[in-house]
Amino acid sequence: MRCFDVFNGDADGICALRQLRLAEPRDAVLVTGLKRDIELVKRARAGRGDLVTVLDVSLDRNRAAVEALLAAGASVRYFDHHFAGAVPSHPGFTATIDQAAAICTSAIVDRHLGGRFRAWAVAGAFGDNLPDLGLDLAATLALDAESVEWLRELGESINYNAYGESLDDVLVSPGELYRVASRYADPLDFVRDEPLIARLTERRVTDLHRALAWSPLRSTLAADVYVLPHAAWSRRVSGTLANRLAIAQPAKAHAVVTPQTDGGYSVSVRAPRGMRTTALDFCRRFPGGGGRALAAGIERLAPAELDRFVEQFSVAWMG
Repeated sequence: MRCFDVFNGDADGICALRQLRLAEPRDAVLVTGLKRDIELVKRARAGRGDLVTVLDVSLDRNRAAVEALLAAGASVRYFDHHFAGAVPSHPGFTATIDQAAAICTSAIVDRHLGGRFRAWAVAGAFGDNLPDLGLDLAATLALDAESVEWLRELGESINYNAYGESLDDVLVSPGELYRVASRYADPLDFVRDEPLIARLTERRVTDLHRALAWSPLRSTLAADVYVLPHAAWSRRVSGTLANRLAIAQPAKAHAVVTPQTDGGYSVSVRAPRGMRTTALDFCRRFPGGGGRALAAGIERLAPAELDRFVEQFSVAWMG
């Protein structure tokens, strides 16, 4: 039997898989990518008798590939919190999916494992911009305040590394970052002792300071839209900036629009809680839009759609 681990290359995907492999050590082919690389399952060349484990990528966007694997005789395990759509009914398919707004895949795996490696779930929750969840999970562990902050730094820095148009934009590929993480059983050792994390954190802080000096293109009482310049640093920091804005002003919606080299835009959206329109609802108005209730995005917004996006975003959150 061959094994494949298919996972989002952000903090949530990496921390979820790290927990699972600490509980179930297994040699596996790694299949991952940057944050916007969602249709990952089709890259797993699995067949009869193989096992494919998928973490933190939308089933809705990967359903055809999952069904093809099942038809080829592979078994598929799925852990996720994004919009799923119809879940396949097949004896070879096992799904652990929770689409609640305040959950992430790291926390789902933590629950599946009975909290055995919860410190990794804490880092994953912080990285996925769920600080309340991160603090709630951390409160069940014997962690001092400094250790909790270390885990926050780790999650945010891993997550920062997932954003970019290509691997040229980021410090290290998500696959290599996971391989480095797999040397550590304790995420606190990882963040304190690993030079790669120190370099990621330094670059994240520098890029964020630069982004926070940028003014929004459109600002209303309910929503802000930022359009960053065409640059590698802006593509790297887009998700980090969106998360920081959401934490600083949780009652507002925020969009960070980043130019891509082909002339289009990628978009990160953060929505306030308790609104009739969710981030997922709004982003699905546009091709390539997906995500979850509080945090979603658009893989590629066509240049001709930018004005419509800004206008609709500015009024979508007015009660």
